[in-house]
Amino acid sequence: MNPTPPTVVLVHGAFADASHWAPVIRELQDRGVPVLAPANPLRGLADDAAYIASFASQVDGPVLLVGHSYGGAVISVAGAAAGNVVGLVYVAAWVLDEGESFADVAGAFPPTPLGDALRPSTYPSPGGGQAVELTVAPEHYRAAFAADLPTAVTAVAAVSQRPWAAIFDERAAAAAWKTLPSWAVVATADQAIHPDAERHMARRAGATTIEVAASHSIALSEPAAVADLVVEAAEHTSAVAATSWLSARP
Repeated sequence: MNPTPPTVVLVHGAFADASHWAPVIRELQDRGVPVLAPANPLRGLADDAAYIASFASQVDGPVLLVGHSYGGAVISVAGAAAGNVVGLVYVAAWVLDEGESFADVAGAFPPTPLGDALRPSTYPSPGGGQAVELTVAPEHYRAAFAADLPTAVTAVAAVSQRPWAAIFDERAAAAAWKTLPSWAVVATADQAIHPDAERHMARRAGATTIEVAASHSIALSEPAAVADLVVEAAEHTSAVAATSWLSARP
């Protein structure tokens, strides 16, 4: 049986959009890796995970989910709901346990500059009334989110970020890393998620882990390193994908 390479589905995090993955996408395409990068709605963990699970389940063949930052929490929940997911890759990401919140993890480690840089605003909620969403104050964006990127790049990113309608005490409904193989990259200069928190979550998940000297925006500043890990995970899961996906088809 020939190995079946999974389609890599890149899930971006808060304060960003799918273009955050652009350098990684180019790296993967140059290596012949099938890749998709959907828009993460950023409207709350349960809703976002349901959207990504639906997206993944409609991919013809096995899927390797890759999540950056908040996207890590999303793929942990989505990966438990989409039957064709064969592995998970966490990129400077939240790797929550079932029943755990962002606040639970963040509170166990020193605060990062991102906390003081967040600014709330409101938007009309579908059921009427107002809901809260967060952005990073533009003047603090580079220091808290992307200190290793050129100022010209972060100046644009700071004013084009997508707001995150998140609740820090929202709890993950599932943890797909308990049943799926996982990989993680720790950004050692991260000022958004404490690097020790990233190490703790990756270790707990049993993830094959690398460390890279990079900011939270590691997909933009060190795309080759991120792509290397994704390719490693894709190669590892190919044989598994060939067996599990073909046997699951009618």
